Amino acid sequence: MPTENDARTEHGDWTTTLFTTPEGAELVRGALELEPTGHGVLPHRLPARARAQCADAQLAMAESQPSGVRLVFRTRATTVELDTLPTKRVYAGAPPRPDGLYDLLVDGRPAGQGSVAGGHTLTVDMSTGTAEHKPGDPGTLRFAELPDADKDIEIWLPHNETTEIVALRTDAPVGPVPDRGRKVWLHHGSSISHGSDAASPTTTWPALAASLGGVELINLGLGGSALLDPFTARTLRDTPADLVSVKIGINIVNADLMRLRAFGPAVHGFLDTIREGHPDAPLLVVSPILSPIHENTPGPAAFDLEALSTGKLRFRATGDPAELAAGKLTLTVIRAELERIVAERAATDPHLYYLDGRELYGEADYAELPLPDELHPDAATHRRIGERFAERVFAESGAFAASR
Repeated sequence: MPTENDARTEHGDWTTTLFTTPEGAELVRGALELEPTGHGVLPHRLPARARAQCADAQLAMAESQPSGVRLVFRTRATTVELDTLPTKRVYAGAPPRPDGLYDLLVDGRPAGQGSVAGGHTLTVDMSTGTAEHKPGDPGTLRFAELPDADKDIEIWLPHNETTEIVALRTDAPVGPVPDRGRKVWLHHGSSISHGSDAASPTTTWPALAASLGGVELINLGLGGSALLDPFTARTLRDTPADLVSVKIGINIVNADLMRLRAFGPAVHGFLDTIREGHPDAPLLVVSPILSPIHENTPGPAAFDLEALSTGKLRFRATGDPAELAAGKLTLTVIRAELERIVAERAATDPHLYYLDGRELYGEADYAELPLPDELHPDAATHRRIGERFAERVFAESGAFAASR
């Protein structure tokens, strides 16, 4: 890994930014907290108070993966180097995962991609539910031959790879980007909102929708963890934002977390808490996209071990449709309940809206672009969902229309 002195020898005078300093921290957007580590800082998408209220390993992994987190600065630099310490996930018996991608934007336009090799390794055995952590070393990402002019730089961190930020080196000084007057969109959802199998961090559906809508994204999509947790609701309440959306349902079903009797009051409580901090902001409730395995079959979802033995990752529903009479939940039941709740609350909350997730991805889409593992959209589907969300929600008649 190049050191600051190495860079100066090769390229002349360089500026080094450490993210443990206030100056470095102000260049990070999309994270709610930066935790100092032995190498630099670890971006978190849930604050420490929320993390302390749940010891779930899945949540810890999801919220530390920096979906939507990016470094944003203004500079004349023609060469930029970023040192990071990634954590690579390896699933026993499954094909190796590619290294996480970093996206570079210059003045809002795609200008490069790269990866950082090495780092920590987390080996997960899905058949036993165990994981082994092996420590590693930081690596360096380098972008060169950038325009020699003042410009806005964004480096989006990998949406699916826990990433400690160590240092930024540039061959010209950096500073914060001036306020462009863009509204802040705060979104919460499941692994689909987190990014699942999107091609890169700027092509997750929320990132695409934010770009098309001209807003600043804070993405609290948490893989496997959109479970109506009170600490998540309080995080949404306490995070400054102009626009708020919550995508509810798939994790409730595939975790087999609750029954209909508990679901309705939990949704009300979740929305009540958000409204404490955002009483008048447009608040959009989005129901699940189509997922055939859970449309009429309850959870829990389970790994298809037969498929895994052939190197394929696939999920299956293990519930019994006959259990609907006992209050078990399916996506069909959840959509009906969410639509009912929003309609009732909208009578006294004129800024509350509902969007059926099948408008973003429905039966015709599944026939054309099936879900590869029966739960998560692929890269093409992320693009379709993001474009449709922008068309329906940021359009003049949508919940997030500029006129509102």
